Amino acid sequence: MSMDTIQDLFEHGLEDIYHAEQQLLDALDDLEAKTEDEEIARAFADHREETEGQIERLEEVFDLFGEPPEKEECECIEGLLQEYEGFTAAEPSQEVMDYHNMAAAEKIEHYEIAAYGNLIPLADQLGLDEGADLLEENLREEQNALEELKELTEQFEMDAIPAE
Repeated sequence: MSMDTIQDLFEHGLEDIYHAEQQLLDALDDLEAKTEDEEIARAFADHREETEGQIERLEEVFDLFGEPPEKEECECIEGLLQEYEGFTAAEPSQEVMDYHNMAAAEKIEHYEIAAYGNLIPLADQLGLDEGADLLEENLREEQNALEELKELTEQFEMDAIPAE
């Protein structure tokens, strides 16, 4: 695929975030399963449901764009997921795991926010107003998820983790 036009940029970015959201469905299941704190685990379960809706909206955007939904491997998400797997392989204490799960999810949310933030002006430039609206809805959900994670992180009982 050539990368010479706004259309090329948009298609690349759309395929990239579509792959990322698909990968995150399983990752959110894993985060929930490996988190003992009920409030944090519930946040992961709730965001998984949101992610299913985000994927449906992305499929609508593909339809509006006139292309079938396709994935292009999102190396950023793959890297974040590999980093997570490497950390969990060290078998940290549950308190450390719970905190790390929130931190890993925050990293992912920042990526998704950037991805959607970059796609929206491209959709606008291409005249895909309805597509831009759908992407903005995904963006708002990601921003809300990040804010919820930040609140949970601030409330986390850090004293449960030894300093050294």
